[in-house]
Amino acid sequence: MHNERTVEIPAGVTATMDGAIITIEGPKGKLTRNMRYPGIDVSCDGAVFTVSTTSERKRKVAMIGTYAAHVRNMCGGVTEGYEYKMKVVYSHFPIQLKKTDKTLEIINFLGEKQPRIARISEGVTVSTGSDEVTLTGIDKELVGTTAARIERATHVRNRDPRVFQDGIYITQKA
Repeated sequence: MHNERTVEIPAGVTATMDGAIITIEGPKGKLTRNMRYPGIDVSCDGAVFTVSTTSERKRKVAMIGTYAAHVRNMCGGVTEGYEYKMKVVYSHFPIQLKKTDKTLEIINFLGEKQPRIARISEGVTVSTGSDEVTLTGIDKELVGTTAARIERATHVRNRDPRVFQDGIYITQKA
């Protein structure tokens, strides 16, 4: 049996293959990804991206869907981009945020003297408001990873999480 997935490349986006590396360019920027996996054939003719395999193994069939989703996300990123909104929540001590070029420092979290630090991935833009953090970028994976790092940096330790619900949480993904 032959398993295959195709993804239509939208208008205004160019997709090229160099070996197993796909490059997608659009109005917002350019993304590249290595699509090498044993037993999986990847091809792109500029208008349609195709991933196929003749194997019936569950892992290879699942990887076909994963690669198709990666290409869809890349096309969406170079045309519209991705934006995550996060809410700063505190009830005990006011949280202060200081953004540097590669990190976000969370100061006075639960009254701690040392700031907690979350690394910002390259290609992700962070803007902070009074009680809101907005992450934008063209790579969905990097924007989501940065949001997860910020959430993880404000994990409450050694306290009752039912009482201390302070932190920075994802509220909207677009």
